[in-house]
Amino acid sequence: MAKILLAEDDHTMITLLQTLLNMEGFEVAVADVDADIPALVLREQPDAMFMDVHLGQHSGMEVVESIRNDPQLADLRIIMTSGLNVREECLRRGANDFLLKPFMPDDLLALLRKNNP
Repeated sequence: MAKILLAEDDHTMITLLQTLLNMEGFEVAVADVDADIPALVLREQPDAMFMDVHLGQHSGMEVVESIRNDPQLADLRIIMTSGLNVREECLRRGANDFLLKPFMPDDLLALLRKNNP
């Protein structure tokens, strides 16, 4: 079972994503968006991460760059999301994929299964 780490500051979105991902057979961990997310990734060892661009006091853009600068985390699959179309910047900073909000649940599942069937 693939483990997904959610880094999202909208509690409703977290609840919906947890329910969806659990129903689809994924193990889900939720990041406290004010925590040290790269350290949490090292501790949780997820197969993929779903992260909002805007994370409370943190910038998802800075977090993804920090993760990519750690050789232990270089292979982590990161899907970023935002209500603004910042796809190119997310990909340039190190995300593997980007979803524009609002998105269909099937779009997220397809991206998660791309490398984890």
